[in-house]
Amino acid sequence: MENSLEQGAPATRPLKIGVAGAGAIGGLLAARLALAGNEVSVLARGATLRAINERGIVLHSGGKQSCAKVRASDDPSQLGPQDILILAVKSPSLPELSDRLGPMMGPGTVVLPALNGVPWWFFQAGSGPLAGHRLRTVDPDGKLERAIPAEKLLGFVVFPSCSCPEPGVVVHASGSRLVVGEPGGGDSPRAQIAARALAQAGFDASAHANIRSVVWEKLLGNACFNPVSLLTGSATDILIDDARVNRMFQAMMRELLAMGEAIGLPLSISPPERLAITRKLGNVKTSMLQDVEAGRAVELDSILGAAVEIAEELGKPAPLLETVYALARIRAEKLGLYARSSR
Repeated sequence: MENSLEQGAPATRPLKIGVAGAGAIGGLLAARLALAGNEVSVLARGATLRAINERGIVLHSGGKQSCAKVRASDDPSQLGPQDILILAVKSPSLPELSDRLGPMMGPGTVVLPALNGVPWWFFQAGSGPLAGHRLRTVDPDGKLERAIPAEKLLGFVVFPSCSCPEPGVVVHASGSRLVVGEPGGGDSPRAQIAARALAQAGFDASAHANIRSVVWEKLLGNACFNPVSLLTGSATDILIDDARVNRMFQAMMRELLAMGEAIGLPLSISPPERLAITRKLGNVKTSMLQDVEAGRAVELDSILGAAVEIAEELGKPAPLLETVYALARIRAEKLGLYARSSR
């Protein structure tokens, strides 16, 4: 490739950006990046692939409808090496996908995993009490660690709320914040280039010197809202407005904040402040509730199981997180949307 984001080379041509997975978030990213003039390739399959090849990705955002034409295939070798490869599948699907990504990763490819919860790379780089720890809940046999070279990774945290009402159609409800950063911390030219490409596509995108703290910031809400929405079938406003659930959420967040402090990721936001941010968004169906309603596997282990594992490794009590995780696992298993592990 002419440019190498791996080495931080400045862009002298439209970027080749691959998006693996074209659901709600993947479709939003692919559509916006393509409309901004990048050369976008989408790895998709089935009805989604057929819809994209027939009409492109249809995006509803801000009261407007756009149609983005992208290259799409179910064969990674047909799409070839990318400058940036965004992984936008749900965490239960990522291990199976990871073995197929080789043809899309060239010498200079930078990989951005757009995942909910705690990603498998979280303790691969940097220091702290759990440095080097492999999260068994998200990468039990090290498959992801082997398939996706650590040196290619940038942390990537995605905040928009989207839905995918039908294959190849994305409805963007709210939010535009995207954050990228080096897994081990600090700044880099490649992180700046990736952030700039996302910002030019209309996102509120930035590079952050401590991306792990941003992961933990998002987890503060996700670990509460998602599993409890699975258990109750309720949107976020209903949950937050219930006084008892509100108190439980605040206590769960305090457990997460204490863990963050222990691993060197202190957050300045308080639980009431964090709840107020989501409450302003109104009636929001979490990604996990959307998955339940669509009959898709849920991201329970990455969103909550990883936090429970971290608490166990640290020897810190997290009774509410453990309780909600235990109940949500049983509920998801009964729905056929979760494969019980040994944990």
